[in-house]
Amino acid sequence: LDPFMEDPTKTIDYKDVAMLSRFLSERGRILSRRLTGLSSYNQRKVTKAIKRAQNIGLLPFTAI
Repeated sequence: LDPFMEDPTKTIDYKDVAMLSRFLSERGRILSRRLTGLSSYNQRKVTKAIKRAQNIGLLPFTAI
């Protein structure tokens, strides 16, 4: 179930590392829609936010 559809006050922000890390595997890979339960629209937004956070160093690219 998509948490962003349930609560419209929640936003997807690349600076919110705690929220974005819920959509990463323990190896640091982005989880699929099948596992996250997000809509395709929100999955794209989360993916873009994760990649932004990785590029500026807030999230690791991989968890070695």
